Amino acid sequence: MQRSFIARNPSVLIFLALLALFTLIVTVLAEGSGIGIISTSFVKTLGKTLCLCLVAVAMDLIWGFTGILSLGHFAFFGLGGYMIGMWLMYERTRLIVVDSLAQAEIPPTSSEVVDAIGNQIFGVVGSSEFPLIWAVADSLFLQLVLVVLVPGLLALVFGWLAFRSRVTGVYLSILTQAMTLALALYLFQNDSGLRGNNGLSGLQNLPGVSAPQSVVSLWFFWASACALGLGYILAAWLVSGKFGWVIRGIRDNEARVRFLGYSVELYKLVVFTLTAMIAGIAGALYYPQAGIINPAEIAPIASIYLAVWVAIGGRGRLYGAIIGAAIVSLLSTCSQADKHRTSAGSTRSSGSIGGGVAWAFLRWR
Repeated sequence: MQRSFIARNPSVLIFLALLALFTLIVTVLAEGSGIGIISTSFVKTLGKTLCLCLVAVAMDLIWGFTGILSLGHFAFFGLGGYMIGMWLMYERTRLIVVDSLAQAEIPPTSSEVVDAIGNQIFGVVGSSEFPLIWAVADSLFLQLVLVVLVPGLLALVFGWLAFRSRVTGVYLSILTQAMTLALALYLFQNDSGLRGNNGLSGLQNLPGVSAPQSVVSLWFFWASACALGLGYILAAWLVSGKFGWVIRGIRDNEARVRFLGYSVELYKLVVFTLTAMIAGIAGALYYPQAGIINPAEIAPIASIYLAVWVAIGGRGRLYGAIIGAAIVSLLSTCSQADKHRTSAGSTRSSGSIGGGVAWAFLRWR
């Protein structure tokens, strides 16, 4: 008799139980619940850490199980953050503008309101007109769809072109890194439609929500924990069945799997696209807790650090990717807090510490 998914993967229940216990402890001790032992800033740091663990799970699926060392997954992570950031910035600015214009003797027209919003958002780059990519920024539902759709479409197109050409190994890694660099350089331009180097800011303020940051931070922490739990279940389910054995075979001997009749390119494309969508969701939860996103966050070096996290925990083990990401992220946060007392847990600084931890780990092994 075939065993159930849980019976084949007891680690899933153990992980979910530990995650639930961790979430409960943080909730009870957080400022938002009234006890106040854990500060609001550290709750945000823990929430961001859970998001980094989720993108590390995605990286483990594509690299640890499928054997594709992607150096572009932080680009998908950043795109998810930009998609939700567009709605947060638009809606927050709209409420401010509407409240300000409400004091005028003559009620403003809808076009005047839109012009005022555009001037507030894009005035920093010398513009006041909304680019085409902001066409649905006023709709939360559509922007949430784009959180998954945009990274997924980019991964689908890039993966189809790369895999059908049978680009593999280090050459594929270089291509993914080039894709990330091209995207980052484009976003740095003021005419990219996303405010260039200034990025999107004030994302920690939820439009129309009067709850204090201590409560909002808990909401995002809970959402991050749920996303990580669901992501872990999905990843464990994928690798525990036939699909998992096929992608392991592709990792170990791609030619033999192709000889057995499997569509290697299709399996690669599915994993590449799915993990990009997971990364987009993680980014959409991360950057509202960080409060800002700019092109520097998705520089190619960030994706390299993501691979470092997975290597530290041990690729091919989902819980290992989570352990590696959590350790490096929290070490980075503590280091940054000691040095600057500034925004903890930035991806660039976490990577620099990650490199040192990885070097020491590999030397020890």
